[in-house]
Amino acid sequence: MKITFFGLFFFLFTLISSAQKSEYAVLKISDSLKENANAVVRLDQMDIIITSQRDMTLKAQRVVTVLNEKGLGDINAYQHYDKTTGVKSIEAIVYDMLGNEIKKIKRKDFKDQSAVSGSTLFSDNRVLYLDYTPISYPFTIAYTSEVETSNTAFIPRWYFLSDYNLSVEKCILNISYPNNLGFKKKEFQFSDFNIKKTSDTDTKLSYVAVNILARKAEDYSPSAEDLFPKVIMGLEHFHLEGVDGTATTWEAFGKWYSEKILAGTTVLPEETKTKIKALVGDEKDPIKKAKIIYDYVQKKSRYVNIAIGIGGWKPMLASDVDRLGYGDCKALSNYTKALLQVVDVPSYNTILYGDRYKSDIQADFVSMQGNHMILAIPNGESYTWLECTSQVDPFGYQGTFTDDRDVLVVKPEGGQIVRTTIYADKGNTQKDKGTYTIDENGNFSGSISMISEGSQYSFKSQIESLQPTEKEAHYKKHWDNINNLKLGKITFNNDKDNVRFTEDIQLSALNYGAISANKMIFAVDAFNQSASNVKRIRNRKNPFQIQRGYLDTDEIEINLPAGFTIEFLPSNFELKGKFGEYKTEIIKKENNKLTYKRSMFLNKGKYSNKEYDEYRLFMEQVSRNDNAKIILTKN
Repeated sequence: MKITFFGLFFFLFTLISSAQKSEYAVLKISDSLKENANAVVRLDQMDIIITSQRDMTLKAQRVVTVLNEKGLGDINAYQHYDKTTGVKSIEAIVYDMLGNEIKKIKRKDFKDQSAVSGSTLFSDNRVLYLDYTPISYPFTIAYTSEVETSNTAFIPRWYFLSDYNLSVEKCILNISYPNNLGFKKKEFQFSDFNIKKTSDTDTKLSYVAVNILARKAEDYSPSAEDLFPKVIMGLEHFHLEGVDGTATTWEAFGKWYSEKILAGTTVLPEETKTKIKALVGDEKDPIKKAKIIYDYVQKKSRYVNIAIGIGGWKPMLASDVDRLGYGDCKALSNYTKALLQVVDVPSYNTILYGDRYKSDIQADFVSMQGNHMILAIPNGESYTWLECTSQVDPFGYQGTFTDDRDVLVVKPEGGQIVRTTIYADKGNTQKDKGTYTIDENGNFSGSISMISEGSQYSFKSQIESLQPTEKEAHYKKHWDNINNLKLGKITFNNDKDNVRFTEDIQLSALNYGAISANKMIFAVDAFNQSASNVKRIRNRKNPFQIQRGYLDTDEIEINLPAGFTIEFLPSNFELKGKFGEYKTEIIKKENNKLTYKRSMFLNKGKYSNKEYDEYRLFMEQVSRNDNAKIILTKN
């Protein structure tokens, strides 16, 4: 027994000693870095060497210890390449939890595939990526790559903390550049993090960040990009798509982009021009003309996604889109622009960050930015915006992917920063009108009409395309407060002219009213109970954000069962505060009828972590009142 015990002790001691010697042993990670983390970045070093306006080398070294399955997305071992960007080297080494090497992954072992599925036109746009399935957790991957490119318009942003639940041991950025290219930078969210600038001269910039602790993803938190540190960089004199460019002002940049990149891309076959002129006919109004053409593009073309970082910013030729019937956001926007030119309707390519989470083009930092393109049509003092990638969006509707953000409108005379459509909180409406009946056994039957506009249209109109089983699942989740729910006839009216979506639904349920002895009890608000169960978060760290406000109004007629009288009716209720307003009213009518009215208005806004509890209490009061009960007594 003594020998066995000693042998076991010696084995464990050797194991621990070996781990302590290994550079990437998990034991070497401090407990504070592991707390709240799905992965720990041991080292992230990016070296950017700009040797001229037309030559840039990017060297990356990234060592990530993945603690669990949720941390797999933090490895980020991939690289795009095309005609202007070549991958000089790429490899990865996998280590076990003790830091022992278990696998070496060379370039030939990386997956190499087209960055665009279903397209031969973009065959030069490819991506190399690591597809590794771990045997166990934790493990560590050390990834290195070197890339050379002639495109110096896009300098990678330094954004080492890309997500919540990710911590960083050490991160380094080194960038060198000639002093005559007008290098510039802009720093964001540095104050609360351990970041040092180790060099800042007219030819070199360096930063080091150490021991950045993981932040938990808390409900209603802003995007990680708006909370964590980053540096964006650019050159005033750069190269893009085979053309030298200048970006000193947005006006100068827009003029260059229009003349050097977009010029010559809107030529169309004569046959197509004839067809478009016939389609528009004698219509004189520019917006009505545009609506006809937008409908034509939606029916004729389909969207092909090209990964960010691929395809540059030069659209494929309008004649190619016309022939093939597909394209990415740049191609379809440019194609629509070409068709509009045929009938003398001006329009402008518009660059922006497309995402449901609003993100602005940095107006005070002239450089290549954005990940998406739409089209702007002058309309009086403002613009009508066209999302040309959608086959279903109403004409001029922006939804939640491109609304309320600063964008760059590219005009022949120069670029201009403009704000896209802001859907006011009180315009993001859902108006409910309905009725329900409770019989003497507590069974429920009713119907409701829900009309959605503004940003609520964006969410609701998608229901129309769901499969029958998906629709049923959607409504059962929406009305999870009604047990034994059975859906009847469901009809939709998608009024694209007025951007209004109507749902008419019949439904029923057994035992909605709970009966005990001679009493029946049930919730007055059957159709629109607040689902905002805001979690209690002790010692909240993050600020919180309500991206879009809304206004819901309900008017419901309630038919009570014969043979019962009202014992208890909830009082009318009103709540006002910084987050919004809420009001309910119950009106008694003849013949055992009630009218229930409810309005709920929520403000969009950014708030501090200290205001979170106040918001939670506001929503708790709404939820509690939504669940207020009627008590009936049998005669």
